[in-house]
Amino acid sequence: MTEDQNINLVFAIGALVLVASALFSRRIGFGEIVRNILLWVAIFAVFIVGFSYQREILTVWSRVSGEMTGANEQVVVGHTLRIRQSADGHFWVDAKVNALPVRFLIDSGATTTAMTLRTAENAGVDISESPFPVVLTTANGSVEAQRGTIQSLQVGPMVAKDLAVVVAEEFGDSNVIGMNFLSKLRSWRVEGTEMVLEPPTNVPAG
Repeated sequence: MTEDQNINLVFAIGALVLVASALFSRRIGFGEIVRNILLWVAIFAVFIVGFSYQREILTVWSRVSGEMTGANEQVVVGHTLRIRQSADGHFWVDAKVNALPVRFLIDSGATTTAMTLRTAENAGVDISESPFPVVLTTANGSVEAQRGTIQSLQVGPMVAKDLAVVVAEEFGDSNVIGMNFLSKLRSWRVEGTEMVLEPPTNVPAG
């Protein structure tokens, strides 16, 4: 039992003693006193279990409600972000680029985070004016992209500062989070139909 659970148990026992004292001070039958005590024991037991396993309960509830409504593709549990797999088999996340909401595909096969030119300009991304573009090989062939810097990329509870990005009009409507963000995390993994992102302990990504 953890220290927090021990504290909760002591608190519950103390509260039960106070309740029992109040009941015995009243002139009621012994049977009613026993029933009231058992009722309070059940209430405090539910409270302690709920408090001790609040993260687990929240995760289960989020999954169930998400399955019923089709919503909640991503859920924050503590400092962990859990992302449900989309119908297309990919993992998409709603992030913020310099406070602008942007939807990203998470791709561990991409070395660098990539953004479309229009989205990057709308978000105020610092795009390099170098005359020497970066040549990238994509599924649609070679693409010339400009280097840039995202001042702040927020993904769930995680925030990366001054993150390198490549920008190109040829990316169409696809924005991609690559390994240069994922490698900053303490861990990332796929559990069944969920991707789990965990930031460094007590430190935001970046």
